[in-house]
Amino acid sequence: MRGGGLWQLGLSITRRLAQTDKKAVGRRYFASEAEMKKTVLYDFHVANGGKMVPFAGWSMPIQYKDSIMESTVNCRQNGSLFDVSHMCGFSLKGKDCVPFLEKLVIADVAALAPGTGTLTVFTNEKGGAIDDSVITKVTDDHMYIVVNAGCRDKDLAHIEAHMKSFKAKGGDVSWHIHDERSLLALQGPLAAPVLQHLTKEDLSKVYFGEFRITDINGARCFITRTGYTGEDGFEISVPSENAVDLAKAILEKSEGKVRLTGLGARDSLRLEAGLCLYGNDMEQHITPVEAGLNWAIGKRRKAEGGFLGAEVILKQLAEGPKIRLVGFSSTGPPPRSHSEIQDEKGTGIGEITSGGFSPCLKKNIAMGYVKSGFHKSGTKAKILVRGKAYDGVVTKKPFVPTKYYKPS
Repeated sequence: MRGGGLWQLGLSITRRLAQTDKKAVGRRYFASEAEMKKTVLYDFHVANGGKMVPFAGWSMPIQYKDSIMESTVNCRQNGSLFDVSHMCGFSLKGKDCVPFLEKLVIADVAALAPGTGTLTVFTNEKGGAIDDSVITKVTDDHMYIVVNAGCRDKDLAHIEAHMKSFKAKGGDVSWHIHDERSLLALQGPLAAPVLQHLTKEDLSKVYFGEFRITDINGARCFITRTGYTGEDGFEISVPSENAVDLAKAILEKSEGKVRLTGLGARDSLRLEAGLCLYGNDMEQHITPVEAGLNWAIGKRRKAEGGFLGAEVILKQLAEGPKIRLVGFSSTGPPPRSHSEIQDEKGTGIGEITSGGFSPCLKKNIAMGYVKSGFHKSGTKAKILVRGKAYDGVVTKKPFVPTKYYKPS
């Protein structure tokens, strides 16, 4: 998911709506509303108090009646329902869809069992990240992939260009972009018990990273036990004509405990979970190794390569990268993207890429890139916020322990 200061933007809108002329603030923040694409849940968001903002070309709720702080805590205590239909889901099909995909991503796609998936990265020729993505092997000749909204156009163009070349050499692969479907993310400790009310599928047998095609609330859905919060939960691809009914049913079955939640809390939740935000913590010039995603590079891929930029990435694995993404806790005002990181002597060693006040931990947390050698947990640093240096310390991620549902 792409988009920088969502947390800060949400707080700013909340303060201004509370303190000033709401119409004037509306004009300032929502001026381009008419130009934005809308998900099928747009009217549902507005009816439920959603504060809509432009995001990656879409009009999306940054928050509802709850504050971002309250929404973040409620997700971890009870549950949240997010509309993430702006993200792009598509299927690759054909007997060669796996070898085709392996030319573009770092994962060992061939080793995935049907019905399982993983986080991966689409790389460019220099080893940089074009996008991060969750890929799922539905069957040996069907891959289901979800990419970020802000990267949709460049991702699809990149994949299409390579697909044309691959097919010209006799490769059997085709694709379908699921614009007829919407995507909901149900996250938090109540996610599974609430969703279980709406399906005959035994969700206790669906573990983290696993995928099913099943009926939910009477609609044929793709469900993946995953999310972007560090909590247990599901991403549910539902036919768009059934999306509003499904959202209503989930909220009703939770008896008010699962709440509609916007992109502001989604950003603070993913930061607490130590998860990268493309456009902030990952960019086209950052490799998966530098971003700390060595674990996402399949063992066979580390040995064989065979993906774009493999030479650069395998060299970094062997020799170590020059910069590394690390977590920070700090004093003073919360660090923001582009805040300078210095060593204790005042020499620049890196830059913050994401930062904010953790609603759950009640302290500042951040992520940023530092020169190798300054990346070890416990290393002291200075972080510049509005020109003033504050104490920081390299802190192990995730900041809040993850609660993924895995076999015991």
